[in-house]
Amino acid sequence: MLRFTKRADYGLMAMHYIAAHGDEGAVSTKRIAEEFHIPAELLAKILQRLAKSRLITAHNGPKGGYELTRRPDAITVGQVVRALEGPIKIVSCMTDGDDCPQYSRCNLRRPVQKIQTSISRLLDTMTLAELAADAVVVPVGELVSTR
Repeated sequence: MLRFTKRADYGLMAMHYIAAHGDEGAVSTKRIAEEFHIPAELLAKILQRLAKSRLITAHNGPKGGYELTRRPDAITVGQVVRALEGPIKIVSCMTDGDDCPQYSRCNLRRPVQKIQTSISRLLDTMTLAELAADAVVVPVGELVSTR
């Protein structure tokens, strides 16, 4: 099954939240963690990775927190996922250098490459602004974990 890791999931949730509240100034790690019931330490590490990738910037001090480095329509879901997870690969054996014992006999490589390309294209064209426009607001009491 294809699915985002918790790190990518939480990172996208945080980026969406920062984008939606950017007009209020920097958004703190604590505020995001409390909003989504994410462990603050884990979220802090995720936000540090996003800052290192220059998708957000950190502001210190009592009114500190994070802000996007660009407009929400200039940051893609693919950029966020790659900042947190590295290259997007639905399978690990797509190149000759991989140690898959089936590489020379594999008859799925070309179809899987097509799927990979489609997924990457979708993630690279969907922006944070689109996520915000398509957002469904669920009251906190109705959140159900699928993990």
